[in-house]
Amino acid sequence: MTQTFKLALVQMSVSRSLEENVKKAEHFVREAASQGAKVVLLPELFENHYFCQIEREEYFSWAHPIDQHPFLQRFQQLAAQLGIVIPLSFFEKAGQAHFNSLVMIDADGQRLGIYRKSHIPDGPGYEEKYYFNPGDTGFRTWATRYGRIGVGICWDQWFPECARIMALQGADLLLYPTAIGSEPQDQVSSPNTPAMWQRAMQGHAVSNSCYVGAANRIGTETFDAASCTFYGHSFLADYRGEIVESAPAHYEGLVLQDLDLTAAREFRAGMGFFRDRRPELYRPLLTLDGQRGL
Repeated sequence: MTQTFKLALVQMSVSRSLEENVKKAEHFVREAASQGAKVVLLPELFENHYFCQIEREEYFSWAHPIDQHPFLQRFQQLAAQLGIVIPLSFFEKAGQAHFNSLVMIDADGQRLGIYRKSHIPDGPGYEEKYYFNPGDTGFRTWATRYGRIGVGICWDQWFPECARIMALQGADLLLYPTAIGSEPQDQVSSPNTPAMWQRAMQGHAVSNSCYVGAANRIGTETFDAASCTFYGHSFLADYRGEIVESAPAHYEGLVLQDLDLTAAREFRAGMGFFRDRRPELYRPLLTLDGQRGL
């Protein structure tokens, strides 16, 4: 039996009002469901402006424990009502720790579990190590109603190890909620950065023979003297690494695409990447310090 479903990636701007952002996100989720989407991905930390541009103690107050969160239950109810899967990014407080987290909400509204961002960036305009503890969940893949889905968060998307582990856990689809844009003071920033960002994930799609999607935000957000313009370009790559749908830089709305998991599984088996792996030869990955070559 062929297994297919429609995926929706939400590309949106955000304001400094949590309620406005949640209302907008809910609107896009409902619109996606009305167009047949069964899995809907929102951008990273869509609840507010990207506060990690600067280091300020007051922004820790924006985090909430999962059981006391101001909008998670709202999206659980929405998922159950619409019969859709929603991997949802949020700022989590757990005891004295703070995490950049995601909860996987299944199509019945139940929480399947939490993933906490593993790779935490630290650079001009992206001061995340000030706010977030390194994730302690390990990489996660969940068996949802519509297939096995693995989710990393933004900076995770640059690391092939993250994608490979989720694929080894059986993921049919890799998703990355994202907040990425200009990098003031950083020479890496250029008109080619979105293409480089996409190519990194296209590589994950090729090497793991699975679908890969990313949902980014758009718009310029300013904190004091810091400013970042998020460049959109949300996209889906198929299991051959081809970009099959992509949003322009300033587009606000949905990226929709049908996924054929059965075809992807057959292609993956035929390519032999997982048959021909040699894990016993990869042990230096665990021992080298990153400054030495193999």
